[in-house]
Parts: sequence; structure tokens; C-alpha cells
Amino acid sequence: MPRPSSSAPLSVRLTWLAVFRTAAISLLLVVLSARLIANRTVNTLSFGDFTSFALIAISYGFTLVFGFLIRRRAVDERIAWLQVVSDVLVASAAVFLTNGADSPFSFVYLLAIIGASVLLFRRGAFAAASLSSVSYVSIVLALNSGLFGRVMGDTVRDLRQISFDLVTQLLAQWFIAVLAGYVAQQLSTTGGQLSARERDLRELSTLQLQIVTAMPSGLLTCDLKGLVNFVNPAAEAILGTQPEVLGREIEHLLPTIRRITPNTRRNELTVTTPNGERILGLTVSPLDPTQQSLLVVFQDLTHLRRLETELHRIDHLANLGRLSATLAHEVRNPLASMRGAAQMLMGDSKAGTHDERLSKLIVRESDRLAALVEDYLRLASPPPPTRTRRALDNIIRETVEMLRADPEFAMTQIELRLETLFADVDEGQMKQVLINLLRNAVTASRGQERVAVRLKASGSAALLEVWDGAGGIAPEDHERIFEPFFTTTERGTGLGLPTVRTIVQAHGGTIDVASARSTGTTFTIRFPLNPEVDPAAT
Repeated sequence: MPRPSSSAPLSVRLTWLAVFRTAAISLLLVVLSARLIANRTVNTLSFGDFTSFALIAISYGFTLVFGFLIRRRAVDERIAWLQVVSDVLVASAAVFLTNGADSPFSFVYLLAIIGASVLLFRRGAFAAASLSSVSYVSIVLALNSGLFGRVMGDTVRDLRQISFDLVTQLLAQWFIAVLAGYVAQQLSTTGGQLSARERDLRELSTLQLQIVTAMPSGLLTCDLKGLVNFVNPAAEAILGTQPEVLGREIEHLLPTIRRITPNTRRNELTVTTPNGERILGLTVSPLDPTQQSLLVVFQDLTHLRRLETELHRIDHLANLGRLSATLAHEVRNPLASMRGAAQMLMGDSKAGTHDERLSKLIVRESDRLAALVEDYLRLASPPPPTRTRRALDNIIRETVEMLRADPEFAMTQIELRLETLFADVDEGQMKQVLINLLRNAVTASRGQERVAVRLKASGSAALLEVWDGAGGIAPEDHERIFEPFFTTTERGTGLGLPTVRTIVQAHGGTIDVASARSTGTTFTIRFPLNPEVDPAAT
């Protein structure tokens, strides 16, 4: 059966035993010195006093040697056995020099046995008891023999007294050995089990911390006072907080959190963070019976809710598109008949008459309505882009040069900041995107007289930005401006921006808008790039 491992390494046990021995020897030295001073016999030491001080000095010497070995980390079981033997030898010397069976230092054997049990457990206690028994019997018998008795000046005692002393001391030594060995062994076993439990607990705590740290959901807890005492990295990322959030009131981070019923499956809460508003799906669990300390687990549902809104919008537009396309087809045929009839009336009317003017008005408005129907049909069923590798900066320059000839752009300065980027695009559709965006920008920036177009790379995508200084789009209209027939101007048809979005999405890109009175309006288009393009071959 293997010996249970100790709860503390051998070097630690040796160190504590050395400290205990030093304290005991020092206490004994103080007692002897105080006795001599009280009896005024400092200058005339007896043989017993001299031997006591000599043994104290020897004990100090052994302690220094073992302390040096421990400090040099030269510690193994041989050092422990050497210390056990040295303790027994010191005890034997003390008993031998102080009258053997009548020695007041007989208890030192018991201390040596206890020390051996601390170092080497049960086997150390039994070994020390065996050495102590042999030493004590040898010393008593030697001192009570004729030779040693005369040398030491002791009176030879009778056999019955010797036997009684020997039996009493040996029983005490072995009783202490059995008891100390058992206690040391039990403490060792218990200490080893406790160390294993502590190690398991540390590993479990580390695992739990790693799980909480790595989990994508935010997690925070608060104490009975409602102060946050733990926040995992996901919660910091979602809420945009820093570690100094610890100790703050939980209501500052999650307003109205205490109004949520604990242990309900799912709740939603909108909070304001440094990164903007966030929609959180959270679960609240109490950590104590009073429901004052809380565990809150939450996820950021902002993107999901935006996707749901986008899906609803797309579904709505799809239904609207199908209905409108059907309606447009039905309107186009009667419209052509009306235009033909108006042209016939115009041919039969005399020039300059009221009938001719009305016929021309009908034809003109019919043409405008037909163009509107055609635009909407292209929006509802756009042709797929015919992609070729093109330099985006050249397409932008060509489109701007073409628009500069339009009188509407004469008073507007168009600022270009373009990087040379290449992508597979439909050149005609890209120019249509730019024309619609620039016309909207020029219309919105009346009096500002400056529009900016920027093109730059962002990772594996190209960012195309069209900016004007007006900033006149309300936040609630940011999504509506991409709906068909929604317009904020009297001249617009509400089909330009929906067409732009359709073309951009057909190219695998996205379009976003940001508008504020202080910063203006920026339409940002993101297109995928082709980094392997050879510009010389383009």
C-alpha cells in the first residue's frame, strides 16, 4: 500500500521543525539562565549546568546545519533520517550526562519521537522510538553498572527500581510513537485529500472563468446593494464599458432591470451605450432569497432586429413590386392607346387652336407617364449587370465630366478624392448610380455649392462616398428614402434611390446613409474588389 503524500513537502516540514526546535532551545536557555541568575551561581557552574549549556550549544549547531541544507535546497529523506538520529543522540547525551533514569531531560526522547512522526510519519515515529528505547536502556544499564556508576559518581540502584524506570519510560516512548504516528499519518492523509480538493476546486474555478470569459453572451452580476461586481468581456464589448464599471449601480448600465420578473425565459431591454442604442435580449436570475443580488445574461439583438426589419421591408417591397409591376403592365397598354388617340386629334386640329394645345399636353404627359412606368418596370425587374473589369476612378471622372455640361451643375463644385481601384462592374449601371446620387446631392445642397465624391479601399472592398453639406434627411427617413415613390422634393419621382440600391445589391454591394445638419449627408457604397487585377492589362 503506497504511503499517502503529505499535504506539505519535506522541506516545509523540516523548516517548521527547525523553527520549533530553535524556539524550544531558546526557551530552555532563558530558563536555565534565569535560574542561575536567581541563585547567584553564574560564576560557579555545576557539572549539570555546564552540560546543559553544552547540549543547548550542540542543538543550536545541528539546527544551523539543517537550516543551511534547507536553504541550499539539498533536502531529501536522508536529511530527515539524519535529523531524527541527531535528535535521539542529543536526547541520549542529555540523559546520560544528567543521571540517567533520574534525568530531568528524559522527556526529550518524547520530543524526538514526535519530531520524527512529523517528518517521516508512522515509520519515523517507530524508528525514533526504537532508537530511543535502545539508547535509554543502554544508558540506564551502563550508569547502574559498577564502572559507569563510579565514574559518574552515582549510586548503583537496585534491580526493581531500574526495571520500573525502564518499563515506565519505554511504555511512554512507544505510546507516544503509536499515537504520534497515527495522528501524523491521519493528518498526512487528510492533508493530501484536502490538497487534492483544493487543486480540483482551483481547476474548476479556472474552467468556469474560462467558460464565462469565452462565452459570446454578456454576463454580469451585482451584490445585495445593486453594485456590479463581475462583468465578462462579452458584456463589456456589448455595453461599451471598461473595467472601471465594477462597483457602479447596475441600473446605470441596464435601466429598469429590477422591473423585469426574474427567471422569465426572455426579456428585451433597449439601452444607450457609447456605441449607440442596443437592443438586449436578457434573462435575470436572483442570487439570493431576497432577489437583491442578480445574475444577468444577455445577448445583443440589435443586428437581429435590424435584419428582421429589413426582411419585413423586403417582403413588403416584394409584394408591392409584384402588384405594381402588374399594374404598370396594365397601365402601359391603355396609355399607348390614349397617346395614339391624342396624336390623331392633334393631326385633325388646326394649328394654334385650343384643341391642338390640349392634344399636345396629353401627348407630353402620356410620354412622361410612360417613362415613369418604364423606370418602375426596370426597378421591379432590373436587367442583370454585365460585368467587366473597370477602373472605378475612371468611371467616376467620366460621369462627373458628363454632368458638368448640365446647367444644373454649373454652380456646384464637385470635389474628387479618388484612389485607383479596379472591380468587375457594369459600367453603364455604375454611371446610373453616380448620376442619381450626384443629382440628389446637388438638389439637396442648394446654396452650399460643394459636393464631394471619395473613393478608397477598405480591406477587400471599395468604399464610394457621395457627400453634400445639407444634411436634410430626417433619421426616421433613412430607410424610407429607398422605398419606391418616396421623395422629399416636389420634382422627384421617388425611383432614383431605389434603383441605386437595386443596382448596388446586384453587384454584391451595400449602401448606407448618414445625415445630420452639422456634418451633412453621406451615401456610402461598398463594392467587392479584385485584388489580383493587373492594372497594366486594364
